[in-house]
Amino acid sequence: MQTIWSYCPAPRLLTAPTSTPTVPLAAAREIARRRTFAIISHPDAGKTTLTEKLLLYGGAIGLAGSVTSKKEQQSTSSDWMAMEKERGISVSSTVLQFEYKNCCINLLDTPGHHDFSEDTYRVLSAVDAAVMVIDAGKGIEAQTLKLFEVCRRRGVPIFVFINKMDRPSRPPLELIDELETVLKLAPTPVNWPLGDGPRFRGVYDRRKDEVNLFERTSHGSFKAPLEVAGIEDDKVREALSDELYLAVTSEIELLDGLTESIDLGRVLAGQQMPIYFGSAMNNFGVQNMLESFLELAPPPAGRINVSADEMIDPEGDSFSGFVFKIQANMNPRHRDRAVFVRIVSGVFERDMQIVDQRTGKKVRLANAQKLFGQGRETLDTAYAGDILALVGNYNFLIGDTLTND
Repeated sequence: MQTIWSYCPAPRLLTAPTSTPTVPLAAAREIARRRTFAIISHPDAGKTTLTEKLLLYGGAIGLAGSVTSKKEQQSTSSDWMAMEKERGISVSSTVLQFEYKNCCINLLDTPGHHDFSEDTYRVLSAVDAAVMVIDAGKGIEAQTLKLFEVCRRRGVPIFVFINKMDRPSRPPLELIDELETVLKLAPTPVNWPLGDGPRFRGVYDRRKDEVNLFERTSHGSFKAPLEVAGIEDDKVREALSDELYLAVTSEIELLDGLTESIDLGRVLAGQQMPIYFGSAMNNFGVQNMLESFLELAPPPAGRINVSADEMIDPEGDSFSGFVFKIQANMNPRHRDRAVFVRIVSGVFERDMQIVDQRTGKKVRLANAQKLFGQGRETLDTAYAGDILALVGNYNFLIGDTLTND
């Protein structure tokens, strides 16, 4: 009998039955460290560039390559298929896992182009949050709105990164107003840009009451040199013209009176959107966004077992997961296919035997791998919140539920 999984829109307010045994403490700590999210956007908003820069700051790569079709420039870790490298767009979702401070991050880079939107819709069933990238010069676009509606229906909390502030952009207050008017959610800027285009110098962190001043690097290949100062510090006044400094301080004062403080419960319930400004290409505001996002984003959420009408606790000791994507010909050297599984509860161990609830058949998972772009690594252990790539001739279908009992 097939079990159907659905996303729980308020994961921290629901608990599993008290009789459910839990995993050992060490495994519970690993589960709590997980942050699984997708990056979504309209084409050309800078989604894949932001993905690359998050990997740079996470230490997963030492040098970031900008998204371009020029053969002489470095290609991105997430855009690795031939069509992606040629066209400079993501056409398939990529799973990237890396560590940052005390968090284990599962980042899913999704296609932005509308021709490949079905892949993005599937991915959004497997994440606990989404970062929506918006072009500061354009604001909300058609694909942005479609993806937002999918997130809303699935109960996925949304964080917004307003990108390309290093180019001429629309006024930040105008962008905030558009987000609130069109999306019907309370936008709350976590940081605020210091200028735009050639005048863009950094961001003001509203939570910490400090300014992050940046220096440009070549194509943003390396971490941007960062200088932290107070808003009234002489360094900030020197970096900005008198006119810009007055405009920024006036906007910050206005924001304090017009916008709400971050309410974690409302963020996770999909009623409030944290907003970040920056430039992924130049690494401005990327680290600021990453650290704040990890503080606010939820750990692995439970899913509702519809057939049993109960919540599945991520820390339950029984393994469970569901297939959300199948992709063939990922590596031309092997001519194989990968079945992507989101682990919902428990711990995966290599060679474990599971039951496909659709067919009732028992299957041994002998070839689970962790993918990083085109790179592969055999996976011995994984936890709730992680993404498995089962490589080989597994006869699973999208939507299949896998359990160990």
